Amino acid sequence: MSGTITFVPMTTVPTGATELRAHLAVPAVGSGPWPGVVVLHEALGLTNDIRQQADRLAAAGYLAVAPDLFTQGGLVRCIKGVFAALSSGVGPAVDDVLAVRRWLGARPDCTGRVGVIGFCMGGGFALLLASEFDASAPSYGPVPRDLSALDGACPVVASYGARDRFLPRSTARDLEAALTERGVPHDVKTYDGVGHSFLNRHGAGPFSVLERVTGLHFDEDVAQDAWDRILRVFDEHLRD
Repeated sequence: MSGTITFVPMTTVPTGATELRAHLAVPAVGSGPWPGVVVLHEALGLTNDIRQQADRLAAAGYLAVAPDLFTQGGLVRCIKGVFAALSSGVGPAVDDVLAVRRWLGARPDCTGRVGVIGFCMGGGFALLLASEFDASAPSYGPVPRDLSALDGACPVVASYGARDRFLPRSTARDLEAALTERGVPHDVKTYDGVGHSFLNRHGAGPFSVLERVTGLHFDEDVAQDAWDRILRVFDEHLRD
């Protein structure tokens, strides 16, 4: 199924009183139903890179939706609210992610089994809400402050960079210990030689300078290995 998706225009996901903008990527092969994956973005929002991550999952045979958690407007206000929800475990952003999960699982072209993948901030939500999904793939996601959030978590495949300047050095180790203690199936891997965002292509322009200074950069070889691990876990736990 590699390299094939059906283009779907920007869609909206109802979350109760409001709606979220979202990018929906549908496999081009077959008529479904397919297992679903919710794709959660970084603090940069729903960028072209995040859309491409959803497209990659669709090409692998998953019904993928990437919601814009900043839909309600006011970037600074949205970021503050989303990070507050990530820290406390409650709030509109948590409710939004769960609403997207329910919406995707209830679609007639979805089997009802739904995984989650997240990057940085989105990876934090993928861990915080792992008990609500069937498989979770946090990439450089912070570990929940309250580890009880991992009680009853689904299988987790997590990826970190040894040179990450944005997370404590013990993050991967702490996550592995917490998952082991709870008997959660997991694959937690730290990659030498890379820092934060090694799975994300942020593009050129002014941000490329910031990438070089902070160690935020895409690494093709590491990204391929991480994707191999992610798809292996998703295939095992999301497909019939």
